[in-house]
Amino acid sequence: MKLELVQLAGRDGDTAYNLARTLDAIAQCTPGTDIVVFPEAQITGFLNSQNIAERAEPLHGPSVRAIQAAARERDLAVVVGLIENDGGRYYNTTVLITPEGVALSYRKTHLWVGEPELVLPGDRFATVEWRGVRVGLLICYDTEFPETSRAVAALGAQIILITDGNMEPYGHVHRTSVSARAQENQVFAVVVNRVGEGDDDTIFAGGSAVVDPFGRLLLEAGRQECRHAIELDMAQLTEARALYDYQAEQRFRLPGERVEHPDGRRELLIP
Repeated sequence: MKLELVQLAGRDGDTAYNLARTLDAIAQCTPGTDIVVFPEAQITGFLNSQNIAERAEPLHGPSVRAIQAAARERDLAVVVGLIENDGGRYYNTTVLITPEGVALSYRKTHLWVGEPELVLPGDRFATVEWRGVRVGLLICYDTEFPETSRAVAALGAQIILITDGNMEPYGHVHRTSVSARAQENQVFAVVVNRVGEGDDDTIFAGGSAVVDPFGRLLLEAGRQECRHAIELDMAQLTEARALYDYQAEQRFRLPGERVEHPDGRRELLIP
């Protein structure tokens, strides 16, 4: 599985600017890329109470359709975030977009400081298979709760892709949490964070990273805009579980209804 991580600065509320940079980055992907991953809320940027009604977008709106066309052109999948408008209800959402459309969407279940005033929490975890690999999605603060990664791992995820908007002085937190989530579930974990300044003088921490199923850091970006390509050796999943298998040997199972969809999506509903 070949991934590209695109660590960008964004403009909050400037969808035209963010989308143009996203499409340009997709066009620059190297041949053979399977998935390109962007930061949290990359399309819309983070919104506020004054502009969320106007600038939040539906999952099948113009930005997502433009990204689908770009994915079709490059024959790859795109993982990217936005603030979603679902009939006047708002969510911090990340989608996996393939040439055929939105294969998976995930609404952030753990909302950070200030978010509950703007968006609703999601009510489920989900995975889907892409090119023979089962993928799960998480967003930023989710990674600080072990149950989130355990939930997507229980749904068969082999890679957890995390869109991030982590800021200073908390840059070190996600380096630690993402490594732990990979190791304790024996899966690959990939986090792509934003850089630069936000509207409120927030400094985003960068540090996008890839961690293998042993919890070893394979790649870590700095604090500037950059992109990195990496090919994951999926055989490491078997190697990591050869002596002990945390998922098979755990004695506590997460509650919630598990749903299998005809299109291959698996969901775990939060009770």
